Amino acid sequence: MNGNRPSLFSIGSLLALLAMLAWLLYGCSLWNPSWEIDSPDGKLTVTVTLDDGIPRYALSHQGAPVIHPSRLGFVFRDQPSLNGDLAVTSEQADSQVESWEQPWGEERVIEADYTGLTLKLEERSQLRRHFFLELRAYNDGIGFRCELPEQANLNDFLIMDEQTEFVLAGEHTAWWIPAFWWNRYEYLYRETSLAEIDTVHTPLTLRRNDGLHLSIHEAALTDYASMTLRRSGRDTLQCELVPWSDGVKVRGKTPHHTPWRTVTISADAAGLVTSRLILNLNEPNRLPAADWIKPGKYIGIWWGMHTGEYSWSSGENHGATTARACSYIDFAAEHGFQGVLVEGWNPGWDNDWTRNGELFDFTQAHPDFDLELVTAYAGERGVGLIGHHETGAAAVAYEQQLEEALALYERLGVNTIKTGYVGWEQNIKRPLPEGEVALEWHHGQFMVRHYRRVVEAAARHRIMLDVHEPIKATGIRRTWPNMMTREGARGQEFNAWGPEGGNPPEHTVLLPFTRLLGGPLDFTPGIFELLLPDNPDNRVNTTLAKQLALYVVIYSPLQMAADLPEHYENQPAFKFIEDVPVDWETTLVPHARVGEYITIVRQDRNSPDWYLGSITDSTGRTLTLALDFLEPGQEYRAEIYADAPTADWQENPLALEIENRSVSSETELTLVLAPGGGQAIRFHPLSIGE
Repeated sequence: MNGNRPSLFSIGSLLALLAMLAWLLYGCSLWNPSWEIDSPDGKLTVTVTLDDGIPRYALSHQGAPVIHPSRLGFVFRDQPSLNGDLAVTSEQADSQVESWEQPWGEERVIEADYTGLTLKLEERSQLRRHFFLELRAYNDGIGFRCELPEQANLNDFLIMDEQTEFVLAGEHTAWWIPAFWWNRYEYLYRETSLAEIDTVHTPLTLRRNDGLHLSIHEAALTDYASMTLRRSGRDTLQCELVPWSDGVKVRGKTPHHTPWRTVTISADAAGLVTSRLILNLNEPNRLPAADWIKPGKYIGIWWGMHTGEYSWSSGENHGATTARACSYIDFAAEHGFQGVLVEGWNPGWDNDWTRNGELFDFTQAHPDFDLELVTAYAGERGVGLIGHHETGAAAVAYEQQLEEALALYERLGVNTIKTGYVGWEQNIKRPLPEGEVALEWHHGQFMVRHYRRVVEAAARHRIMLDVHEPIKATGIRRTWPNMMTREGARGQEFNAWGPEGGNPPEHTVLLPFTRLLGGPLDFTPGIFELLLPDNPDNRVNTTLAKQLALYVVIYSPLQMAADLPEHYENQPAFKFIEDVPVDWETTLVPHARVGEYITIVRQDRNSPDWYLGSITDSTGRTLTLALDFLEPGQEYRAEIYADAPTADWQENPLALEIENRSVSSETELTLVLAPGGGQAIRFHPLSIGE
């Protein structure tokens, strides 16, 4: 009588079962959901989970964990934290397969393929606030950032803590410099286990025991505090933002987003150097038609100041005189240099300028320096004067003069400025409404905003920048290509007067794997008088060949020939500095081990020439190099600048051999590097009959 009709019991059981399944699925999706993206080559996987409403991300490489689930979130002042009781209410996948061209750089064309995902995380109760978590996976690493959009219950905000973590998997060796110390970024890198670090600057370079190399950094630092990394557990690093003087980390108004948090990953050290992850995570060029942005080489009245031959302050030893500037311009014109840097030309140096930078005047010159005459003479000789603005860390006073000073330089045809912010780490004076003065950190949000204002103002006046005592490089040169180069490391000048007798031989072998992962470095190579007769406790701790190799190894679109002109006269090795370009078509790294040795090969963007730089630490090395990067079937003249057999950075640093030989893509070269030494080579294609 009932036929196939189910019983009431079976219908009720079925409904109950369906309800239970729905509840279970809902519970799983609410409390333990996960989202995953892979890099285009499939080797990297980023996973986001919600563990009882707390967001975490994780990273694996070829299926093995690199970063264990690590927390995300924000702690605010005067309102609840935004770090838990969250649910994902929307998701949007994204991907890109394309490349883009740099106006200048280590290579012309940048591959920018990625897989992306954006998740909206919303509070399930309380204020129903939300933020977007944006993730991108490239073949060479990952980036993620958070956006706080405009919303009813989140408008003006004060971030007291960004709870981004990096819970690392495995045992790691770390190369690092300390954060929150008085001398900004200007320290020697240390090599320790990860468990031995405290709070450090980024880029932080890590090598896992299985050989995997990592670099943790940030990209597109625009209106936010600089990120340092504090070890909060044996293998856990916590984002530690540089605060304002009142303890607030970030002041903002929605919409607002963090910089990209980045992890570069490579199976070897060379892959860190050739990664373009940081550039890819910045916004495209805002100055695409700026034909006034031109890389180049320069000389300057600089090394003589550091060795004590000249002074920045006025008087009989004053370096920045009209006559001296014109003589440097003559030298630059004779040897094909595009610029001459003159420091100490303006009033403000005749005091304790590191503490009284408000006294600097950027539109008036010392009586013995005729700015109008010097710039006119430089123009006649086809050379540009590189202006100099030292602020003594008085950033507010500099901004008050900035427009007038830039307009003066633009009128005179000065299209490059070296800026400086010498001052202790927490010594940036910020006037308060009550008439008091706050001392801000050099790398907090206050100064991040200042550096960006200067870059944008310089662009309006068609001026390129070389920033010393900078905020760290995070790739904004892609967006503002007039931001050419910067210091932000312990540079060449420490060899003239620094403690420990200068930079040890391994310092320049560490920089390509650490500081340079952020962007170009104005290290100022090219010292030929390696022993300093007037500074017997100091010296340049390299061989002469290594000084030449640094022009290829340490990338900068503005490269200085840093020594005094008289030290280059009648020096055959100076020809390499005259020849070597600063703008490249492509870059290769055939040899690399962090802190020990590196070989970099680059092709000139404007000719068929290739250039090589190879350097080592205090241990001499012999490296073998196949020249298969050269064009097949083409003969080249290899102009080799090598350490002589007796060369040694301590005992015989000037011993150099120059050799010309014919090579091809089938040639295998042996590079013999002396202790503390290097080798520089130009490969020039030969035409028939040469």
